[in-house]
Amino acid sequence: MDALFFTDEHTMLVEMVREFANNEVAPIARELDESGEFPRNLVSQMAELGLMGIPISESLGGAGMDTVAYAAAIMELARADASVAITMAAHTSLGTMPIVIAGTEEQKKKYVPPLATGEMIGAFGLTEPDAGSDAGATKTTAVKKGNEYIINGGKIFITNAGEAGLLNLTTRVMDGDEDKGIGAFTISTDTPGLVIQPKEKKMGWCASDTRQIFFEDMVVSENNMLGTPGKGFKTFLKTLTNGRVSIAALSVGTAQGAYEKALQYATERKAFGKEIYKFQAISNKLADMATEIEAAKLMTFHAAWMKDQGLDIQKEAAMAKLLASEVAMRTTTEAIQIHGGYGYVKEYDVERYFRDAKILEIGEGTSEIQRLIIAKNIVNSVKAI
Repeated sequence: MDALFFTDEHTMLVEMVREFANNEVAPIARELDESGEFPRNLVSQMAELGLMGIPISESLGGAGMDTVAYAAAIMELARADASVAITMAAHTSLGTMPIVIAGTEEQKKKYVPPLATGEMIGAFGLTEPDAGSDAGATKTTAVKKGNEYIINGGKIFITNAGEAGLLNLTTRVMDGDEDKGIGAFTISTDTPGLVIQPKEKKMGWCASDTRQIFFEDMVVSENNMLGTPGKGFKTFLKTLTNGRVSIAALSVGTAQGAYEKALQYATERKAFGKEIYKFQAISNKLADMATEIEAAKLMTFHAAWMKDQGLDIQKEAAMAKLLASEVAMRTTTEAIQIHGGYGYVKEYDVERYFRDAKILEIGEGTSEIQRLIIAKNIVNSVKAI
C-alpha cells in the first residue's frame, strides 16, 4: 500500500511520527486518559516536529506536505493515543483549514502562520444543541451593525475550545430583517463576549479538550468574516468533507492500536495448554481485524490522494469515514473479547481504545449521515448517465 501512495518523504514522516508516538505518547497515554489533563507538552513537541501544519504551505508556516502525509501522521498518533491525535487533527482540519479555504490573503497571512507552526491552537464552532447533523438549523446569529456584527448564541462539543487562541465559527447572518444565510467568522478567543464553559467529562478522548461555548453580544469586525455572507455554509461543508479524511485516519490508527494489543496478547496468553491464537475462533477474529483495517486504510489514503489531485471527494471521504469508524468500533470490541475479562479492566489498553472508538461513528457526521451522503452521490451518478 505504501508504494501506491507514499514517496520517500512520506516514509520518513511516518517513521518520525511513529518514533515520537512510541517514545513520548504511548508511555503516558493511560495516565492522560485517567487524569483528563490536556497534553500541552506533547502538543509543543508536535509543533517542534512540524506536525501542527503538515498540509499547510511553507509560505504560510506549514510543512508544505499533502493530505496523504497528514492522514498517515494521524494514523500513527492515534495508534498510540486518540486524544493526542484528535487534538492535532481538529487543530488542522477545523482550526486552520477554513481560513486556508475561504480566507482572504490578508486573513491567511495574519492567522495561518501562528496556527501552522503550532504557536497557537485552533478550534471550530459548528455544532449546536439543536443543530448537529442538521447544521443548516444553526441558531447562532450575527446581526450587522455598521462595519461590525453582534453575535449571540452558542456551540457545543467544541474540540480544543479551552486551549485555542483562535476560533472559527458558523452563524446565521442578519442584515436588518434580511437573512443572508449562514456565514463563517474567525475570532481570537480573548474576544469580549465569548464565554467558554468548563471541560466536558467524556467516555473517551478524555485528554482532549471539549467544551460548550456561548456568545453574549460579542462584537466582531466584518473583516473577521470568512468569505461572504451565505457562503459560510459551503465553507464548512467543504471543511467537514476534508475533516472526514482526518476522522477516517484517526479511526484506522485507533483500530490498528487495539489490533496490535490483541495480537500480542493472543500470542502470549495460554488456555488449555496452548497459546490462544492457535484456536480457530481467535485466529479468525485476528484475520478479520487485520483485513478490515487494511481495507479502511486503503480507502482513507485513496480519499486523501484524490483530494491532493484536486478531485471532488464528497463520496470517497464519506465512504472512508463510514467504513473506518465502524471498523474501529468492531476491532476494539473484538480486541476486548480476545482479552476476555482482562480486556474489561483499565490495566489493559484495549479498554481505552474501545471507549475512544465510539465517538468516531458520531463526530464529523454520524454513520447515518455518511450513508445519506453516499446514497445521494451514487444515485446522482446513475441519473447523470
